[in-house]
Amino acid sequence: MTKIALFGATGTIGQRVRDEALSRGHEVTAVVRDPAKLTADHPKLTVISGDVLDPASVAAVAEGQDVVVSAVGGGDGPGHQRLIPAAARSLVAGLRTLGDRAPRLIAVGGAGSLETAPGVRVWDAPGLPDWLLQIMHAHGEALDYLRTVGDVRWTSLSPAATIEPGERTGTYRTGDDELVTDADGNSYITAEDYAVALVDEVESPRHVGRRFTVAR
Repeated sequence: MTKIALFGATGTIGQRVRDEALSRGHEVTAVVRDPAKLTADHPKLTVISGDVLDPASVAAVAEGQDVVVSAVGGGDGPGHQRLIPAAARSLVAGLRTLGDRAPRLIAVGGAGSLETAPGVRVWDAPGLPDWLLQIMHAHGEALDYLRTVGDVRWTSLSPAATIEPGERTGTYRTGDDELVTDADGNSYITAEDYAVALVDEVESPRHVGRRFTVAR
């Protein structure tokens, strides 16, 4: 049993990470701005208020936990993509104050910075809308920052190019910095299988200090 503090527990990915972790018997502390908005009920689920952009709040939440998971995204409207790199910096700052007691950090990343060919990234594809590019580059900025961090144990998990709610199969393929595709060149994963991969990393750390990606 692992103690997990989860920021972004009400989002598309966050709620699936929450449910996947609970289904495996882990203790989950869901950290939200308004606890009244999270109505899920489970004997191993605790809901508290907290602010991912406040390092002191992060430290208070992280104390005594084994892993902090950040499922903070940027899809809540114009300007919200800036939360992604700001959250990464705040999470690291908060965890640093705990020193040797700091739990690991696993951050939900983006697919935009994954390579589709040497020197070519997903975000270089023509025709992508500006709002999506902003979110992609915000995730890229957060990853660039995490890669400068050597005193906090972190992992960033990038999804496939397409991620959406769907079936939980429990199977996936992994990669490092290259987009994972199938035989037809498609890159896809359900949010449910993404959550499986993330909780697998919680249970068996294999990518500490680096980014990895998953797809079916």
